[in-house]
This record gives sequence, C-alpha cells and structure tokens, in this order.
Amino acid sequence: MRTNQVSIKQGSVKHFIAEPVTVLFHNPPPITKKPPCPDGFMWHGDTLKIQFCLAEWKDFSRKGRMAKNMQPQHARAASQRGSWGVGRFYFDVRTHDGRFFRLYYDRAPRDAADRSGQWFLLAELMNGDGST
Repeated sequence: MRTNQVSIKQGSVKHFIAEPVTVLFHNPPPITKKPPCPDGFMWHGDTLKIQFCLAEWKDFSRKGRMAKNMQPQHARAASQRGSWGVGRFYFDVRTHDGRFFRLYYDRAPRDAADRSGQWFLLAELMNGDGST
C-alpha cells in the first residue's frame, strides 16, 4: 500500500456508516493499540483492499466522564501520547475499486474479558473534486 496525493476535502462525507469492521494486515502490527493503516477490511461480506492511505491522524482527547478524571498536568501529556484505553487512530483510504472511506481504530476496551480495541468504518467519502 502506498500513500497517494488524491485530495479529500474536509467534511466531504458521502454518507455515514459507523459500523464495526474486520481489518486485514499483511503483517500484523507489533503493538495492536498503535496500528498503522490496514491493508484491507471486510464489510458486509465483501473484502475491500486498500490501495492508498490518503491521510492519517490520532485523537487522544478524553471524552465524557473520562475527561474529568485526570489532573491537568497528566491530561496534557495524555493528549499527546494517549493513555490506556483512550484514543482513536483515523485513516482516510482509497480502495482497489476506487471508493474512498474513513476508518478508525478505537482503543477503548469492549469489556473486561476483551481488552482489545475495535475497528470501525465511519463513512464513505467523496473524492476531492466532488465525485464519488
């Protein structure tokens, strides 16, 4: 997979999906809570290969009651590098069939028995020229 210079405009969501997906890696990430862009994902029975990673970013901000349970000096550090179970890794991708999607990995554990995070397909995006 390569990074490409196709433009995705801010707020150019074709439609929201917000569904859990299974992601695929040629080589599993060494640290599962700090994943790189996946090589593909499975959604509604289809396997979509990721051709390009167009953008990626992290959000370690604390939300809800988690935003109030940390001293300010620790909260500043945690917003830079994250803390256990807090944070999301976002990826805007182009698939092999020419479609554009936004995926994210949520580091929050599902429950006490399953402490791993979960991948979501957030939205299908429009191309930078307004086409799909």
